[in-house]
Amino acid sequence: MKVLFIRDRQKWNSFVIRVDRDLKIKDLLLDDLNFSVRSISKMKRDKNIYKNGQVAKPTSMAKTGDIIEIEIKEEKAGFVGQDLGVAIVYEDQDLIVADKPPFMVVHPTKSHFEGTLANAISYHIDRTGEDCRIRFVNRLDMNTSGLVVIAKNSYAHHRLSLDMGQDRVHKEYLAIVEGIVEKDSGTLDFPIYREAEDSISRIVDPRGQRSITHFRVLQRLDGASLVSLRLETGRTHQIRVHLSHIGHPIIGDDLYGRPDTSLIDRQALHAYKLIFDQPRLGDKIDLRAGLPLDMLVLLEKLGGVTDDYK
Repeated sequence: MKVLFIRDRQKWNSFVIRVDRDLKIKDLLLDDLNFSVRSISKMKRDKNIYKNGQVAKPTSMAKTGDIIEIEIKEEKAGFVGQDLGVAIVYEDQDLIVADKPPFMVVHPTKSHFEGTLANAISYHIDRTGEDCRIRFVNRLDMNTSGLVVIAKNSYAHHRLSLDMGQDRVHKEYLAIVEGIVEKDSGTLDFPIYREAEDSISRIVDPRGQRSITHFRVLQRLDGASLVSLRLETGRTHQIRVHLSHIGHPIIGDDLYGRPDTSLIDRQALHAYKLIFDQPRLGDKIDLRAGLPLDMLVLLEKLGGVTDDYK
């Protein structure tokens, strides 16, 4: 199925598809484009499906060569826009990827109503003049820095969330951990469990969900190690729990380790790399975010080499 690229920014929320076989439009939306049933119902109500320029129903048939256009109408995000200096690493018609600084909450809460990543992205969207909602595909702890993906429409969010859940997104983190990790690489396969509903922390426990983290040692430092970590599953606090469980908690982790403000004011964990398929066109997107200043300073303090991670 050929998805035609829309270069006009005013029509970025439209899909244009040249059909390559006879089929029902609903089957095209569900099977080929992976729209959710809820999204299709909304398209039907709003009359946002067109066949060769005419409004069509999901139950209508399309023939080879027909042009199907789907409008995805979005209400603008309701967050207050704030210029917080957040770097936009990548942007296209479907998504934004931001490099979240440490000490920033992703989504507003009662205790963090402003100064969040959502406020920063709203400011960026206001400047571009787009009408789109903010849907976070992945999230990071307040004190974890790095790459966060924001979908501009429900289709992109649905597709990327599916890819995340099926391990089709390469997520790589950098962490500076206590002690010398002896193995050059390996896999941490330990179930993670939440003991109580009101508990923030997690533990390794047979009652938990299977959780898999692959690690590779990049540098052995002065009583510490710089490690690369790739997530195969995405449990809450997964990296922090796994590293603490094997006796190498992340330096600065006040929940699973021993915080030391003389070294760093937060856990030394950074979402460094993302590789995924563009949800609409299938192009490979390969992104990296260099280490923030506090982790570079820590790496230097411990005798590490920083040039490759700036």
